[in-house]
Amino acid sequence: MTTIKTPNAPEPERFTDADAAVARLEELYEQATDFLCQKFSETMANGAPKGRYRAFYPEIRIATSSYAQVDSRLSYGHVSNPGSHATTVTRPDLFRAYLTQQIALLIRNHGQPVTIGPSTTPIPVHFAVANNPDLVVPQEGAAGFTLRDAFDVPDLSTTNDDIVNGTNSEEDDTGPLSLFTAQRVDYSLARLAHYTATAAEHFQNHVLFTNYQFYVSEFEAYARAQLADPDSGYTSFVSTGNVEITDAETEIEAPLKLPQMPTYHLKREDGSGITLVNIGVGPSNAKTATDHIAVLRPHAWLMVGHCAGLRNTQALGDFVLAHAYLREDHVLDDDLPVWVPIPALAEIQIALEQAVAEITELSGYDLKRIMRTGTVATIDNRNWELRDQSGPVQRLSQSRAIALDMESATIAANGYRFRVPYGTLLCVSDKPLHGELKLPGMASAFYTTQVSRHLRIGIRAMEALRGMPLERLHSRKLRSFDETAFL
Repeated sequence: MTTIKTPNAPEPERFTDADAAVARLEELYEQATDFLCQKFSETMANGAPKGRYRAFYPEIRIATSSYAQVDSRLSYGHVSNPGSHATTVTRPDLFRAYLTQQIALLIRNHGQPVTIGPSTTPIPVHFAVANNPDLVVPQEGAAGFTLRDAFDVPDLSTTNDDIVNGTNSEEDDTGPLSLFTAQRVDYSLARLAHYTATAAEHFQNHVLFTNYQFYVSEFEAYARAQLADPDSGYTSFVSTGNVEITDAETEIEAPLKLPQMPTYHLKREDGSGITLVNIGVGPSNAKTATDHIAVLRPHAWLMVGHCAGLRNTQALGDFVLAHAYLREDHVLDDDLPVWVPIPALAEIQIALEQAVAEITELSGYDLKRIMRTGTVATIDNRNWELRDQSGPVQRLSQSRAIALDMESATIAANGYRFRVPYGTLLCVSDKPLHGELKLPGMASAFYTTQVSRHLRIGIRAMEALRGMPLERLHSRKLRSFDETAFL
Protein backbone atom coordinates (compact mmCIF):
# COMPACT_ATOMS: atom_id res chain seq x y z
CA MET A 1 0.00 0.00 0.00
CA THR A 2 1.29 3.45 -0.94
CA THR A 3 2.04 5.72 2.01
CA ILE A 4 0.32 9.11 1.81
CA LYS A 5 1.93 11.92 3.80
CA THR A 6 -0.20 14.95 4.73
CA PRO A 7 0.31 18.08 6.87
CA ASN A 8 -0.95 18.04 10.47
CA ALA A 9 -3.92 20.34 10.00
CA PRO A 10 -6.08 21.61 12.89
CA GLU A 11 -9.35 19.83 13.56
CA PRO A 12 -12.54 21.46 12.22
CA GLU A 13 -13.70 24.31 14.46
CA ARG A 14 -16.93 26.30 14.71
CA PHE A 15 -16.86 30.08 14.34
CA THR A 16 -19.42 32.80 15.00
CA ASP A 17 -17.04 35.58 13.88
CA ALA A 18 -16.50 35.95 10.15
CA ASP A 19 -13.06 37.54 10.47
CA ALA A 20 -11.82 34.70 12.64
CA ALA A 21 -13.31 32.14 10.24
CA VAL A 22 -11.49 33.66 7.26
CA ALA A 23 -8.25 33.84 9.26
CA ARG A 24 -8.54 30.07 9.86
CA LEU A 25 -9.18 29.50 6.14
CA GLU A 26 -5.99 31.42 5.35
CA GLU A 27 -4.05 29.43 7.96
CA LEU A 28 -5.23 26.10 6.55
CA TYR A 29 -4.60 27.07 2.95
CA GLU A 30 -1.12 28.42 3.67
CA GLN A 31 -0.20 25.31 5.63
CA ALA A 32 -1.41 23.03 2.85
CA THR A 33 0.29 24.88 -0.02
CA ASP A 34 3.53 25.38 1.92
CA PHE A 35 3.61 21.64 2.56
CA LEU A 36 3.10 20.82 -1.11
CA CYS A 37 5.65 23.40 -2.28
CA GLN A 38 8.26 22.10 0.15
CA LYS A 39 7.71 18.46 -0.81
CA PHE A 40 7.67 19.36 -4.48
CA SER A 41 11.03 21.14 -4.16
CA GLU A 42 12.49 18.16 -2.30
CA THR A 43 11.17 15.74 -4.87
CA MET A 44 12.55 17.72 -7.80
CA ALA A 45 15.95 17.81 -6.10
CA ASN A 46 16.10 14.23 -4.82
CA GLY A 47 14.00 12.25 -7.27
CA ALA A 48 10.86 10.19 -6.89
CA PRO A 49 9.68 9.68 -3.29
CA LYS A 50 8.65 6.32 -1.88
CA GLY A 51 5.13 7.50 -1.15
CA ARG A 52 2.66 10.23 -2.07
CA TYR A 53 2.22 13.76 -0.75
CA ARG A 54 -1.25 15.20 -0.35
CA ALA A 55 -2.82 18.30 1.16
CA PHE A 56 -6.43 19.43 1.14
CA TYR A 57 -8.36 22.59 0.35
CA PRO A 58 -9.96 24.23 3.38
CA GLU A 59 -13.73 24.05 3.64
CA ILE A 60 -16.61 26.18 4.91
CA ARG A 61 -19.60 24.24 6.23
CA ILE A 62 -22.90 25.23 7.84
CA ALA A 63 -25.73 23.05 9.13
CA THR A 64 -29.26 24.37 9.53
CA SER A 65 -32.39 22.61 10.76
CA SER A 66 -35.07 25.19 10.05
CA TYR A 67 -37.01 26.50 7.09
CA ALA A 68 -37.14 29.86 8.87
CA GLN A 69 -37.66 32.71 6.44
CA VAL A 70 -35.00 35.37 5.99
CA ASP A 71 -35.49 38.78 4.39
CA SER A 72 -37.25 37.87 1.13
CA ARG A 73 -35.70 40.85 -0.63
CA LEU A 74 -32.22 39.30 -0.39
CA SER A 75 -31.07 37.14 -3.28
CA TYR A 76 -28.05 35.77 -1.41
CA GLY A 77 -26.63 35.26 2.08
CA HIS A 78 -28.81 32.30 3.07
CA VAL A 79 -29.37 28.65 2.15
CA SER A 80 -32.68 27.59 0.63
CA ASN A 81 -33.29 24.44 2.65
CA PRO A 82 -32.26 22.97 6.01
CA GLY A 83 -29.39 20.53 6.01
CA SER A 84 -25.65 20.64 5.54
CA HIS A 85 -24.07 22.98 2.99
CA ALA A 86 -20.38 23.34 2.20
CA THR A 87 -17.82 24.68 -0.23
CA THR A 88 -14.10 24.26 -0.70
CA VAL A 89 -11.98 27.43 -0.76
CA THR A 90 -8.81 28.48 -2.53
CA ARG A 91 -6.77 31.67 -2.23
CA PRO A 92 -8.59 33.02 0.84
CA ASP A 93 -6.07 35.88 0.86
CA LEU A 94 -7.32 36.99 -2.57
CA PHE A 95 -10.99 36.58 -1.61
CA ARG A 96 -10.72 37.85 1.98
CA ALA A 97 -13.26 40.68 1.71
CA TYR A 98 -15.71 38.54 -0.28
CA LEU A 99 -15.48 35.57 2.09
CA THR A 100 -15.81 37.75 5.19
CA GLN A 101 -18.96 39.35 3.79
CA GLN A 102 -20.57 36.07 2.72
CA ILE A 103 -19.75 34.21 5.94
CA ALA A 104 -21.02 37.09 8.07
CA LEU A 105 -24.34 37.02 6.21
CA LEU A 106 -24.67 33.26 6.74
CA ILE A 107 -24.04 33.52 10.46
CA ARG A 108 -26.39 36.49 10.84
CA ASN A 109 -29.24 35.17 8.71
CA HIS A 110 -29.29 31.65 10.18
CA GLY A 111 -28.07 32.29 13.70
CA GLN A 112 -25.70 29.37 13.33
CA PRO A 113 -21.90 29.12 13.40
CA VAL A 114 -19.87 28.01 10.40
CA THR A 115 -17.38 25.16 10.66
CA ILE A 116 -13.92 25.69 9.16
CA GLY A 117 -11.60 22.76 8.57
CA PRO A 118 -9.79 20.72 5.93
CA SER A 119 -11.98 19.27 3.18
CA THR A 120 -11.56 15.88 1.53
CA THR A 121 -10.61 17.49 -1.79
CA PRO A 122 -6.87 17.34 -2.59
CA ILE A 123 -5.05 20.43 -3.87
CA PRO A 124 -3.39 19.72 -7.25
CA VAL A 125 0.32 20.46 -7.04
CA HIS A 126 0.10 22.71 -10.12
CA PHE A 127 -2.24 25.07 -8.28
CA ALA A 128 -0.29 24.91 -5.03
CA VAL A 129 2.94 26.15 -6.65
CA ALA A 130 1.22 28.68 -8.95
CA ASN A 131 1.87 31.57 -6.57
CA ASN A 132 5.51 30.67 -5.92
CA PRO A 133 7.64 32.33 -8.63
CA ASP A 134 10.59 30.08 -7.77
CA LEU A 135 8.75 26.87 -8.63
CA VAL A 136 7.57 25.58 -11.98
CA VAL A 137 5.82 22.26 -12.56
CA PRO A 138 7.58 20.49 -15.46
CA GLN A 139 5.64 18.97 -18.30
CA GLU A 140 4.85 15.29 -18.14
CA GLY A 141 8.00 13.17 -18.51
CA ALA A 142 10.48 15.99 -17.91
CA ALA A 143 10.94 15.32 -14.18
CA GLY A 144 12.41 11.83 -14.50
CA PHE A 145 9.40 10.32 -12.72
CA THR A 146 5.63 10.33 -13.12
CA LEU A 147 4.36 13.41 -11.31
CA ARG A 148 0.92 12.00 -10.57
CA ASP A 149 2.52 9.07 -8.74
CA ALA A 150 3.75 11.50 -6.08
CA PHE A 151 1.24 14.38 -6.15
CA ASP A 152 -2.35 15.10 -7.02
CA VAL A 153 -2.79 16.81 -10.40
CA PRO A 154 -5.75 18.74 -11.87
CA ASP A 155 -8.76 16.54 -12.52
CA LEU A 156 -11.16 17.95 -15.10
CA SER A 157 -13.77 15.35 -14.19
CA THR A 158 -14.33 17.29 -10.97
CA THR A 159 -13.58 20.77 -12.37
CA ASN A 160 -16.77 21.87 -14.08
CA ASP A 161 -19.76 24.20 -14.04
CA ASP A 162 -22.32 21.72 -12.76
CA ILE A 163 -23.32 23.93 -9.82
CA VAL A 164 -23.67 27.01 -12.01
CA ASN A 165 -25.69 25.10 -14.59
CA GLY A 166 -27.89 23.42 -11.97
CA THR A 167 -26.87 19.91 -13.04
CA ASN A 168 -24.88 18.95 -9.95
CA SER A 169 -25.79 16.02 -7.72
CA GLU A 170 -25.28 16.43 -3.99
CA GLU A 171 -22.79 14.09 -2.34
CA ASP A 172 -23.60 12.81 1.16
CA ASP A 173 -26.69 15.08 1.15
CA THR A 174 -24.41 18.13 1.31
CA GLY A 175 -25.56 21.08 -0.75
CA PRO A 176 -23.17 23.62 -2.31
CA LEU A 177 -22.57 26.96 -0.60
CA SER A 178 -20.86 28.54 -3.60
CA LEU A 179 -21.25 28.49 -7.37
CA PHE A 180 -17.63 27.43 -7.80
CA THR A 181 -15.52 24.78 -6.13
CA ALA A 182 -11.92 25.54 -5.24
CA GLN A 183 -10.58 23.54 -8.19
CA ARG A 184 -12.79 25.47 -10.61
CA VAL A 185 -11.57 28.77 -9.18
CA ASP A 186 -7.92 27.72 -9.35
CA TYR A 187 -8.37 26.64 -12.95
CA SER A 188 -9.78 30.05 -13.91
CA LEU A 189 -7.14 31.99 -11.98
CA ALA A 190 -4.49 30.21 -14.03
CA ARG A 191 -6.36 30.87 -17.27
CA LEU A 192 -6.82 34.55 -16.44
CA ALA A 193 -3.09 35.05 -16.00
CA HIS A 194 -2.51 33.33 -19.34
CA TYR A 195 -5.10 35.19 -21.41
CA THR A 196 -4.86 38.67 -19.90
CA ALA A 197 -1.22 38.88 -18.75
CA THR A 198 -2.33 40.47 -15.48
CA ALA A 199 -2.68 38.89 -12.05
CA ALA A 200 -6.09 38.17 -10.56
CA GLU A 201 -5.27 40.50 -7.66
CA HIS A 202 -5.61 43.51 -9.96
CA PHE A 203 -9.12 42.79 -11.25
CA GLN A 204 -11.75 45.22 -10.04
CA ASN A 205 -15.42 44.62 -9.23
CA HIS A 206 -16.71 46.46 -12.32
CA VAL A 207 -15.64 45.06 -15.69
CA LEU A 208 -15.97 46.64 -19.13
CA PHE A 209 -15.60 44.45 -22.20
CA THR A 210 -14.78 45.85 -25.62
CA ASN A 211 -14.00 44.36 -28.99
CA TYR A 212 -11.50 46.98 -30.18
CA GLN A 213 -8.02 47.94 -28.99
CA PHE A 214 -8.84 51.57 -29.82
CA TYR A 215 -10.63 51.84 -26.48
CA VAL A 216 -7.47 51.03 -24.54
CA SER A 217 -5.64 54.30 -25.21
CA GLU A 218 -8.75 56.22 -24.18
CA PHE A 219 -9.00 54.16 -20.99
CA GLU A 220 -5.37 54.86 -20.16
CA ALA A 221 -5.88 58.59 -20.78
CA TYR A 222 -8.90 58.58 -18.48
CA ALA A 223 -6.94 56.64 -15.86
CA ARG A 224 -4.08 59.14 -15.92
CA ALA A 225 -6.52 62.01 -15.48
CA GLN A 226 -8.00 60.27 -12.45
CA LEU A 227 -4.59 59.60 -10.92
CA ALA A 228 -3.79 63.29 -11.30
CA ASP A 229 -6.92 64.15 -9.30
CA PRO A 230 -6.30 63.51 -5.57
CA ASP A 231 -10.07 63.41 -4.95
CA SER A 232 -10.90 60.78 -7.57
CA GLY A 233 -10.58 57.81 -5.24
CA TYR A 234 -8.53 55.88 -7.80
CA THR A 235 -5.12 54.75 -6.57
CA SER A 236 -3.28 53.12 -9.48
CA PHE A 237 -3.43 51.95 -13.06
CA VAL A 238 -2.27 48.49 -14.13
CA SER A 239 -1.30 47.69 -17.70
CA THR A 240 -0.53 44.43 -19.47
CA GLY A 241 2.28 42.52 -17.77
CA ASN A 242 1.28 43.76 -14.30
CA VAL A 243 2.93 47.14 -14.85
CA GLU A 244 1.42 49.34 -12.14
CA ILE A 245 1.71 53.13 -11.90
CA THR A 246 0.43 55.54 -9.25
CA ASP A 247 1.61 58.76 -10.86
CA ALA A 248 -0.16 60.21 -13.88
CA GLU A 249 3.12 61.13 -15.59
CA THR A 250 4.83 57.74 -15.34
CA GLU A 251 5.55 56.23 -18.74
CA ILE A 252 4.49 52.67 -19.53
CA GLU A 253 6.68 50.78 -21.94
CA ALA A 254 4.72 48.97 -24.63
CA PRO A 255 4.90 45.18 -24.24
CA LEU A 256 6.80 43.24 -26.86
CA LYS A 257 3.76 41.05 -27.42
CA LEU A 258 0.16 41.61 -26.41
CA PRO A 259 -1.73 38.71 -24.80
CA GLN A 260 -4.84 37.30 -26.41
CA MET A 261 -7.07 39.53 -24.28
CA PRO A 262 -5.20 42.68 -23.20
CA THR A 263 -6.54 43.82 -19.84
CA TYR A 264 -6.16 47.05 -17.87
CA HIS A 265 -7.21 48.02 -14.36
CA LEU A 266 -8.05 51.40 -12.84
CA LYS A 267 -7.91 50.48 -9.17
CA ARG A 268 -9.46 51.67 -5.93
CA GLU A 269 -8.40 50.53 -2.47
CA ASP A 270 -11.57 48.51 -1.90
CA GLY A 271 -11.54 46.86 -5.33
CA SER A 272 -14.44 48.94 -6.60
CA GLY A 273 -12.51 50.35 -9.55
CA ILE A 274 -12.89 49.47 -13.22
CA THR A 275 -11.27 46.76 -15.33
CA LEU A 276 -11.24 46.99 -19.13
CA VAL A 277 -10.81 43.78 -21.15
CA ASN A 278 -10.31 43.82 -24.90
CA ILE A 279 -11.76 40.43 -25.74
CA GLY A 280 -11.23 40.88 -29.46
CA VAL A 281 -13.80 39.64 -31.95
CA GLY A 282 -16.04 36.61 -31.62
CA PRO A 283 -18.30 34.74 -29.19
CA SER A 284 -15.62 32.19 -28.30
CA ASN A 285 -13.40 34.90 -26.84
CA ALA A 286 -16.39 36.44 -25.06
CA LYS A 287 -17.22 33.11 -23.43
CA THR A 288 -13.61 32.41 -22.48
CA ALA A 289 -13.16 35.77 -20.78
CA THR A 290 -16.42 35.65 -18.85
CA ASP A 291 -16.00 31.97 -17.89
CA HIS A 292 -12.87 32.88 -15.97
CA ILE A 293 -13.60 36.40 -14.70
CA ALA A 294 -16.84 35.08 -13.17
CA VAL A 295 -14.95 33.27 -10.39
CA LEU A 296 -13.78 36.68 -9.10
CA ARG A 297 -17.45 37.52 -8.43
CA PRO A 298 -17.58 40.99 -10.01
CA HIS A 299 -20.55 43.18 -9.19
CA ALA A 300 -21.30 44.02 -12.84
CA TRP A 301 -19.95 43.64 -16.35
CA LEU A 302 -20.89 45.63 -19.43
CA MET A 303 -20.18 45.30 -23.13
CA VAL A 304 -19.17 48.59 -24.78
CA GLY A 305 -18.27 47.62 -28.33
CA HIS A 306 -19.14 48.26 -31.93
CA CYS A 307 -22.02 46.81 -33.89
CA ALA A 308 -23.75 46.82 -37.24
CA GLY A 309 -26.85 49.01 -37.29
CA LEU A 310 -29.76 47.18 -38.89
CA ARG A 311 -32.21 50.05 -39.34
CA ASN A 312 -32.04 52.69 -42.07
CA THR A 313 -32.96 55.33 -39.51
CA GLN A 314 -29.71 54.72 -37.59
CA ALA A 315 -26.56 56.71 -38.27
CA LEU A 316 -22.93 55.81 -37.75
CA GLY A 317 -22.05 56.68 -34.17
CA ASP A 318 -25.54 56.10 -32.78
CA PHE A 319 -25.83 54.12 -29.57
CA VAL A 320 -27.75 50.88 -29.03
CA LEU A 321 -28.95 49.93 -25.54
CA ALA A 322 -29.79 46.22 -25.60
CA HIS A 323 -32.96 45.19 -23.83
CA ALA A 324 -33.14 41.72 -25.44
CA TYR A 325 -30.78 39.34 -27.21
CA LEU A 326 -31.10 37.09 -30.25
CA ARG A 327 -28.60 34.33 -29.52
CA GLU A 328 -27.05 32.85 -32.65
CA ASP A 329 -23.54 32.62 -31.21
CA HIS A 330 -23.97 28.91 -30.28
CA VAL A 331 -21.04 28.74 -27.85
CA LEU A 332 -23.31 28.49 -24.80
CA ASP A 333 -26.01 26.25 -26.24
CA ASP A 334 -24.88 23.23 -24.18
CA ASP A 335 -24.70 25.22 -20.93
CA LEU A 336 -27.68 27.55 -21.35
CA PRO A 337 -30.31 26.44 -23.88
CA VAL A 338 -31.43 29.09 -26.34
CA TRP A 339 -34.98 28.87 -25.02
CA VAL A 340 -33.83 30.45 -21.73
CA PRO A 341 -34.74 34.17 -21.81
CA ILE A 342 -31.99 36.65 -20.91
CA PRO A 343 -33.85 39.50 -19.18
CA ALA A 344 -32.77 43.11 -19.16
CA LEU A 345 -31.82 44.25 -15.65
CA ALA A 346 -33.54 47.49 -14.69
CA GLU A 347 -30.69 48.79 -12.53
CA ILE A 348 -28.17 48.34 -15.36
CA GLN A 349 -30.49 49.77 -18.02
CA ILE A 350 -31.17 52.90 -15.99
CA ALA A 351 -27.49 53.45 -15.23
CA LEU A 352 -26.57 53.16 -18.92
CA GLU A 353 -29.35 55.42 -20.16
CA GLN A 354 -28.55 58.06 -17.57
CA ALA A 355 -24.85 57.86 -18.47
CA VAL A 356 -25.66 58.44 -22.15
CA ALA A 357 -27.80 61.43 -21.22
CA GLU A 358 -25.10 62.87 -18.98
CA ILE A 359 -22.21 62.49 -21.43
CA THR A 360 -24.14 63.59 -24.53
CA GLU A 361 -26.06 66.32 -22.67
CA LEU A 362 -29.29 65.13 -24.25
CA SER A 363 -32.42 64.00 -22.46
CA GLY A 364 -35.97 62.87 -22.96
CA TYR A 365 -37.18 62.75 -26.55
CA ASP A 366 -33.95 64.31 -27.84
CA LEU A 367 -32.01 61.28 -26.57
CA LYS A 368 -33.87 59.11 -29.08
CA ARG A 369 -32.05 60.88 -31.92
CA ILE A 370 -28.77 59.15 -31.01
CA MET A 371 -29.82 56.08 -29.01
CA ARG A 372 -32.22 53.24 -29.64
CA THR A 373 -33.30 50.52 -27.25
CA GLY A 374 -34.03 47.12 -28.70
CA THR A 375 -32.89 43.61 -29.52
CA VAL A 376 -29.23 42.93 -30.26
CA ALA A 377 -28.43 39.87 -32.36
CA THR A 378 -25.16 38.06 -31.79
CA ILE A 379 -23.83 35.69 -34.44
CA ASP A 380 -20.74 33.53 -34.90
CA ASN A 381 -20.04 34.37 -38.56
CA ARG A 382 -18.33 37.73 -39.12
CA ASN A 383 -18.95 37.57 -42.86
CA TRP A 384 -22.61 36.67 -42.70
CA GLU A 385 -23.33 39.28 -45.37
CA LEU A 386 -21.63 37.08 -47.99
CA ARG A 387 -24.15 34.27 -47.64
CA ASP A 388 -27.72 34.13 -48.90
CA GLN A 389 -29.27 36.95 -46.91
CA SER A 390 -32.89 35.85 -47.10
CA GLY A 391 -32.72 33.55 -44.06
CA PRO A 392 -30.62 35.69 -41.70
CA VAL A 393 -32.33 38.94 -42.65
CA GLN A 394 -35.77 37.42 -42.17
CA ARG A 395 -34.85 36.19 -38.69
CA LEU A 396 -33.35 39.56 -37.81
CA SER A 397 -36.50 41.32 -38.93
CA GLN A 398 -38.82 38.91 -37.11
CA SER A 399 -36.83 39.39 -33.90
CA ARG A 400 -37.09 43.18 -34.28
CA ALA A 401 -33.30 43.36 -33.96
CA ILE A 402 -31.77 46.81 -34.29
CA ALA A 403 -28.09 45.83 -34.10
CA LEU A 404 -25.81 42.88 -34.73
CA ASP A 405 -22.45 41.92 -33.24
CA MET A 406 -20.45 38.84 -32.22
CA GLU A 407 -20.08 39.19 -28.45
CA SER A 408 -22.91 40.92 -26.60
CA ALA A 409 -25.41 38.07 -26.24
CA THR A 410 -22.61 35.75 -25.12
CA ILE A 411 -21.52 38.16 -22.39
CA ALA A 412 -25.11 38.76 -21.28
CA ALA A 413 -25.95 35.04 -21.30
CA ASN A 414 -22.87 34.19 -19.27
CA GLY A 415 -23.72 37.01 -16.88
CA TYR A 416 -27.14 35.43 -16.45
CA ARG A 417 -25.59 31.97 -16.02
CA PHE A 418 -22.98 33.11 -13.49
CA ARG A 419 -25.34 35.51 -11.64
CA VAL A 420 -23.26 38.57 -12.58
CA PRO A 421 -25.33 41.69 -13.41
CA TYR A 422 -24.82 42.50 -17.10
CA GLY A 423 -25.67 45.05 -19.75
CA THR A 424 -24.80 46.20 -23.27
CA LEU A 425 -24.29 49.59 -24.85
CA LEU A 426 -23.05 49.40 -28.44
CA CYS A 427 -22.04 52.00 -30.99
CA VAL A 428 -23.04 51.70 -34.66
CA SER A 429 -19.91 51.45 -36.81
CA ASP A 430 -21.46 50.23 -40.08
CA LYS A 431 -24.81 49.53 -41.76
CA PRO A 432 -24.23 46.52 -44.04
CA LEU A 433 -27.89 46.19 -45.04
CA HIS A 434 -27.90 49.77 -46.28
CA GLY A 435 -24.63 49.98 -48.19
CA GLU A 436 -22.46 51.44 -45.42
CA LEU A 437 -19.76 48.84 -44.91
CA LYS A 438 -16.92 49.18 -42.42
CA LEU A 439 -14.16 50.44 -44.71
CA PRO A 440 -10.78 51.92 -43.66
CA GLY A 441 -11.57 55.57 -44.32
CA MET A 442 -14.92 55.45 -42.59
CA ALA A 443 -13.42 53.65 -39.63
CA SER A 444 -10.72 56.24 -39.03
CA ALA A 445 -13.17 59.13 -38.87
CA PHE A 446 -15.60 57.15 -36.79
CA TYR A 447 -13.05 56.01 -34.21
CA THR A 448 -11.65 59.51 -33.84
CA THR A 449 -14.98 61.04 -32.93
CA GLN A 450 -16.79 58.31 -31.03
CA VAL A 451 -14.46 56.08 -29.00
CA SER A 452 -13.77 58.56 -26.21
CA ARG A 453 -17.41 59.42 -25.65
CA HIS A 454 -18.54 55.81 -25.76
CA LEU A 455 -15.95 54.70 -23.24
CA ARG A 456 -16.77 57.57 -20.88
CA ILE A 457 -20.42 56.51 -20.96
CA GLY A 458 -19.47 52.98 -19.91
CA ILE A 459 -17.24 54.29 -17.12
CA ARG A 460 -19.92 56.70 -15.90
CA ALA A 461 -22.47 53.87 -15.78
CA MET A 462 -20.08 51.76 -13.72
CA GLU A 463 -19.48 54.62 -11.32
CA ALA A 464 -23.22 54.94 -10.84
CA LEU A 465 -23.55 51.21 -10.17
CA ARG A 466 -20.69 51.42 -7.68
CA GLY A 467 -22.83 53.68 -5.51
CA MET A 468 -25.73 51.23 -5.48
CA PRO A 469 -26.26 48.88 -2.49
CA LEU A 470 -25.21 45.32 -3.36
CA GLU A 471 -28.52 43.87 -2.25
CA ARG A 472 -30.23 46.04 -4.86
CA LEU A 473 -27.74 45.44 -7.67
CA HIS A 474 -27.62 41.66 -7.34
CA SER A 475 -31.08 40.93 -8.62
CA ARG A 476 -33.31 38.03 -7.62
CA LYS A 477 -33.98 37.62 -11.35
CA LEU A 478 -30.58 35.94 -11.62
CA ARG A 479 -31.18 33.38 -8.88
CA SER A 480 -32.61 29.89 -9.38
CA PHE A 481 -35.10 27.94 -7.24
CA ASP A 482 -32.48 26.19 -5.08
CA GLU A 483 -29.71 28.77 -4.99
CA THR A 484 -26.30 28.81 -3.32
CA ALA A 485 -25.88 31.16 -0.38
CA PHE A 486 -22.78 32.89 -1.72
CA LEU A 487 -23.04 35.54 -4.43
